[in-house]
Amino acid sequence: MKNESGNKLVKVGIIGTITAISACCAIPVLLILLGAIGLGTLTGYLEYILPSIVVIFILITAYGFWLKQKRDHDVPHDPHK
Repeated sequence: MKNESGNKLVKVGIIGTITAISACCAIPVLLILLGAIGLGTLTGYLEYILPSIVVIFILITAYGFWLKQKRDHDVPHDPHK
């Protein structure tokens, strides 16, 4: 389980970052659509929350890569193989 934690964090981080960045691009469209039906004020907080979410997922990805690199360097190599 511990050996795979770095790989899982990398996958979650990359998927989360891509999703959050895609959502950042979709916010203007979402604001226009919700503004057209009178609910535009409900999405005002998204401009502040999404950049933080992107940073969090980038940090998760970096931590996953760090764990994976640490694990790869900690594995003893058998010189006879």
